[in-house]
Amino acid sequence: MKKLYVIRLTPEERQRLHDLVHKGRVAAHKRRNAQLLLWADESDDGPGLLDREVAERVGVTRQTVENVRRRCVLEGLDSVLVRRKRSRERSSVLDGEAEVRLVAIACSDPPEGCARWTLHLLADELERRRIVASVSHETVRRVLKKRRQTLAAQDVVHSAEGGRGLRVRDGAGAGRVHAAA
Repeated sequence: MKKLYVIRLTPEERQRLHDLVHKGRVAAHKRRNAQLLLWADESDDGPGLLDREVAERVGVTRQTVENVRRRCVLEGLDSVLVRRKRSRERSSVLDGEAEVRLVAIACSDPPEGCARWTLHLLADELERRRIVASVSHETVRRVLKKRRQTLAAQDVVHSAEGGRGLRVRDGAGAGRVHAAA
């Protein structure tokens, strides 16, 4: 089957890619794509290897070789050497005001019959109060983790119960450390 996108590098482009491959510190994707293009080059100076041979030498799939060749032909050499920006934008379900209301709910008394707020209870409460149409408990967890300083209170119980074990360099225990009264 004939290749649809054929790589034919100029001597200047070959030299640029060769310098990238043999340079000390280069991003891995940039070095990989440069090496891939050098082996796929079908100009007079290039080896013009088959996609499967290039894929084996570089350590990628044949589809990756085809994708890099296509991008190089359609978008230019620089587009292959630079990572693409993420195309999808993610907007947060909870804006600043909703986050404040979530923290206020988390600091309030839990519902009747519950000892404390859970992430699922908080997500359900946000939906019940129509602060958001729907929200995942994972989103609630991320917001609360980000705002944990706000939620810190004196009555928080730590599992260490006031003492923490320490280790010295050789791995032996250094004893217990207790909070000063």
